[in-house]
Amino acid sequence: MKMCIAEKPSVAKEIAHVLGATARRNGYLEGNGYWVTWTFGHLCTLQEPGEYTEKWQKWNMGVLPMIPSKFRIRLIEDEGIKKQFAVIEELVSKAELVINCGDAGQEGELIQRWVLTKAKCGVPVKRLWISSLTEEAIREGFDKLMDAKEFDTLYAAGSARAIGDWLLGMNATRAYTLKYGTGKNVLSIGRVQTPTLALVVERQKAIEQFRPETYWEIRTSYREGIFTSQHGRFNRKEEAEAFLEKIKPQELEILSIERKKAMEHPPKLFDLTLLQVECNRKFAYTAENTLKIIQSLYEKKLTTYPRVDTNFLPNDQYNKVPRILQGLKPYEALVRPILAEKKIRKSPKVFNDKKITDHHAIIPTGVFSYDLTPEEKRVYDLVARRFIAVFYPDCEIANITVMARIGEEEFKATGKQIIDPAWRVVFGNPTEKQNEENVLPAYEKGEHGPHTPELQEKQTQPPKYYTEADLLRAMETAGKQVEDEELRDLMKENGIGRPSTRANIIETLFKRQYIRKDKKRILATQTGMELIDTIQNELLKSAELTGQWEKKLRMIEDGTYQVNDFMEELKAMVNEIVHFVRHASTKTIAVETPPSTEKEEKAPPPKTVQEPTVLTCPKCGAGEVVKGKTAWGCTRYGKSCDFLIPLEIAGKKLTPKQVETLIQKGKSGKISGFKDAGGESFSGILRLDETKTVRIDRTQK
Repeated sequence: MKMCIAEKPSVAKEIAHVLGATARRNGYLEGNGYWVTWTFGHLCTLQEPGEYTEKWQKWNMGVLPMIPSKFRIRLIEDEGIKKQFAVIEELVSKAELVINCGDAGQEGELIQRWVLTKAKCGVPVKRLWISSLTEEAIREGFDKLMDAKEFDTLYAAGSARAIGDWLLGMNATRAYTLKYGTGKNVLSIGRVQTPTLALVVERQKAIEQFRPETYWEIRTSYREGIFTSQHGRFNRKEEAEAFLEKIKPQELEILSIERKKAMEHPPKLFDLTLLQVECNRKFAYTAENTLKIIQSLYEKKLTTYPRVDTNFLPNDQYNKVPRILQGLKPYEALVRPILAEKKIRKSPKVFNDKKITDHHAIIPTGVFSYDLTPEEKRVYDLVARRFIAVFYPDCEIANITVMARIGEEEFKATGKQIIDPAWRVVFGNPTEKQNEENVLPAYEKGEHGPHTPELQEKQTQPPKYYTEADLLRAMETAGKQVEDEELRDLMKENGIGRPSTRANIIETLFKRQYIRKDKKRILATQTGMELIDTIQNELLKSAELTGQWEKKLRMIEDGTYQVNDFMEELKAMVNEIVHFVRHASTKTIAVETPPSTEKEEKAPPPKTVQEPTVLTCPKCGAGEVVKGKTAWGCTRYGKSCDFLIPLEIAGKKLTPKQVETLIQKGKSGKISGFKDAGGESFSGILRLDETKTVRIDRTQK
């Protein structure tokens, strides 16, 4: 029998359907010569410090740094995970071939390899590598199964990332907590989290320290066109007023009119970061929320794999374009002109094999469903319109520059006109706003006449606070301010974090109470400011340096950099950090720390302090249960888990202790104060059934 192992039950179900494995078994599906089983995301994790040696169980500066001679993995402590792993282990022992059907990316490779390693897989392993879950894509993937060894460098990069996060997170968190903590908190340090926090703190300091300066500018209106003085800024009001008085009585004369035609390319296809930026800008969605929505669209087969960092498509995708466009039923009017052409446009700004990493850009699959939430409809609409637009012609525009003279002083007016909107029609009325703002009257060289000048008082402006969209962009470019799309694309390899993890990093900073949100603005809290001020070692908070490490991880993935070299660099850095903290002056930081959601921050606090309770999700075992606005839920909710406990059940608000007991023991103690449909009070015991859904067992009065 051939054994397939997917990353989620829902994906396993789709694969089993295509393969004809329709017989349900305990923890897997069977049929047509296949067993199809699954994980729940991470089943395995790196061992905790105390599992390597007893001396690392207690938090003690004297034993730092902790650097195991060999890293080991273990099953996550959860009965559901142990039960599913036992199924996998048994199937592996009987299979003649294993097919790794994990998510086609670095994290997916790591998850499955750890499980197969733990299960002592000794049979040949093949790899299914697909970018969508349509039946066509799955069949095509099984027709082109690859040897697992072709992905050894991908696994090496994922493993190096996990070990690097362990080394830095465990050691730096313990060192800073022991040195600067108040005895009641954990100071969480992370390889990506800390430089991201530093970006926010540094921007906030620049704003707070900014001192505005007043200046004056002169502009004038002539035949509804606005001309600006080429003199520039005036630092003294008296000089500006004198200039104004000088030009008032004189006529404005047109010296030259320059009209340059230009072509604007359609906007790039979405990678994950660009989609998160656009959703934040248009709909105020958080990065994490956007990721959940696009992941849901992927699992519904409507869009391709979302956790990508490229805006391009491979050349072999070109032949599939007509079929995909024909499947976009709500956009038939926009698609019709494309399909009517003899040959669909093929631009090198869209199709480029050299720009493809693990996957291609996020595009529709050509499958469509009207069964979507309002949020899913909005995000799908963005993806669909971007895809349609790249097959339209370039937009033809005219950039107009008019030079004028008033006496001896030069003035300039600029405008932009859309001559042929082309792809802009895909996004609505292409000319309305632009014409309002930029259209200039038809001037003739040599014409002259009266004008209406005005003096404008202005102030220099501080940098803007980060929005979530801005912060994602800053993470993508390692803190560099980059507006040019081409240059930004080149800098992606030095970005901090990966597209799939950046949203989680930002959410972790919120949960740690290191940052907070004020409308769209992201602000550092006092705790966040103090933590970054305390970290004097630039290695920990340099976005640029962290970006260089990310580049090396990508080089490991490409096979152009050795894992051992990367690990030696990390070990040297950890030694330096511990030495620095050990000999630094002491200053305590007070902070209430919520439960962790990242491996790099899961180190427990010293035995002398009260540790916040970390509640492992009883359903997936990979996430942690934290309190939200309406429910307690898994931190992987919307990604690979749907575990929730409402804050209120049958009219009874649950206490944190009751929720903790329910999660840890599978049932609560006796709780009074529930109300039935008729309003009658009753007592009961909450329990988690086999599907980890909360049930109430009424008790006798």
